[in-house]
Amino acid sequence: MMHSNALPTSNQLELWGRARPASLGGAQVLAVDAEPLVMVVDDDEAIRLSICELLESVDIEAQGFASARELLDADVLDRPGCMILDVRMPGLSGLDFQSQLAAHGIPAAIIFLTGHGDIPMTVQAMKAGAVEFLTKPVRDQTLLDAVHKAIATDRAQRNDALIARQNAALYASLTARERQVMQAVVSGALNKQIAHDLGITEITVKLHRSSLMKKMQAAFVAQLVRAWQTLPTNVRDAPVT
Repeated sequence: MMHSNALPTSNQLELWGRARPASLGGAQVLAVDAEPLVMVVDDDEAIRLSICELLESVDIEAQGFASARELLDADVLDRPGCMILDVRMPGLSGLDFQSQLAAHGIPAAIIFLTGHGDIPMTVQAMKAGAVEFLTKPVRDQTLLDAVHKAIATDRAQRNDALIARQNAALYASLTARERQVMQAVVSGALNKQIAHDLGITEITVKLHRSSLMKKMQAAFVAQLVRAWQTLPTNVRDAPVT
């Protein structure tokens, strides 16, 4: 059996990176509004228990883990909520875990809690997207405020991801010509210019434009532009065939 402090394997993180987007289908609607879970990762058992008790005292579900490996093995990473990570732990450090999650496309609202923080470490964590970087000992209210902020951040990220997937599905329903017209419309081109660039008539452009607006569920060009902006970069940059 692998020791709980062993490093999470690249394959395991890759699995989470692939599984998370897939879970953003119908079930994600429930996940956005589901009760949040705070995942407390610290190798000090007394600190884990103390934080979990504090959170549960204000009706926030919490679960403690001694390492990043334990967290991954618990199969709760896709739960809505946030993580409270110790910076220095046996095995994978909190900062390294944050980096690996990001590298595998697994967004997470993270609060760092450490007794050994310094300015460069804080800057690194915050630049990488941490919600807060707190030092031990921390006031109860300070930690609770950070948790509420992190949970709100996670909800916003999940909602944005859901909207992006919905718009990507609508975009996938367009014909190749409709995608060409849409890309031209959101770039600000007029019908006459689009017709010239695509070698079709202006009436045909209008027909494609009307069709794609309906498929994208956009009543105005501004809504179409917002939908386009939510699409993943790889979708927007993909060649139209």
